[in-house]
Amino acid sequence: MKKLHLALAVGFLAAMLWSACVWAEPSIYPTGVTRYDPGKAYNVFVLFSGGDLKTHLIDMDGSEVHRWDHNGFPSGLLDPALTGGKRGHVILWLGIITGSQTGTIPGLPLAYKNKVLGELDWESSVVWQWGDTAPGGGAQQHHDWSRLPNGNTLILSGLARSIPGFSLPQQLDEAIYEVTANGDIVWKWAAGDHLGEFGFTPEALELVRKSDHPDYLHVNNMRPVGPNHWFREGDARFDPENILISSRDANFTIIIDRKSGHVVWRLGPNYAPRPLPSVGWPDAQRQLPAENRPDQRPA
Repeated sequence: MKKLHLALAVGFLAAMLWSACVWAEPSIYPTGVTRYDPGKAYNVFVLFSGGDLKTHLIDMDGSEVHRWDHNGFPSGLLDPALTGGKRGHVILWLGIITGSQTGTIPGLPLAYKNKVLGELDWESSVVWQWGDTAPGGGAQQHHDWSRLPNGNTLILSGLARSIPGFSLPQQLDEAIYEVTANGDIVWKWAAGDHLGEFGFTPEALELVRKSDHPDYLHVNNMRPVGPNHWFREGDARFDPENILISSRDANFTIIIDRKSGHVVWRLGPNYAPRPLPSVGWPDAQRQLPAENRPDQRPA
């Protein structure tokens, strides 16, 4: 019996050591460019905001070409066609909200505490900014923004507010603002005003309302639909000025009509079984309602 116990102990110890070797996280990470095959990659520049809260422009060898001492979420260079031909303009965060400045929900990550969003030129001079007069005391921009052809800026923001029917006194709602060069809001949309348009079943919507997590949608993307052949062929849902957004936590993608604010096209949140169509769409897409199948998607 002692030999059996000893054998089991040795076997257990060996298994633990093997598991630690296989699953252990590395303690040393490589830095800089770890692989660059010029024959398989474009020789371009890469723009990103780092953990140092600065925005870096690097070449493919990892050498820093330029730096802005602000971070962005996301950081991105503006098309010179939208800046009067001026190159090297970026949109970044210029300030963080403090507790006394806004009604943001306590405990929210830094990503939802952006007070001022600004456009900087190559020399880091501010040429446009917005946030001091924003709803909630700050821009609270997160995940996406888009400069429009008319010169206005479309901004995806968080907005702490009470939504009827929710258990929590305040939710982190998703808001979209169109802001002019002078800082005026000329169009706005809030997700909490359109809960019945996202495709939730009554049971699912009740669970959403009872959740103890204030960030109930977590929208990660927001862009104008842009030119597409469905609109050119007469489908007004895909008007290039309409807005496409996706919710990570609620698992849906929708198109918002700019004129009415209503949802006019939707993918998700539930893929109900449907009869298989005659064409060979992937299995996951075969379950979609007819109006949401790939032939109805924007280009």
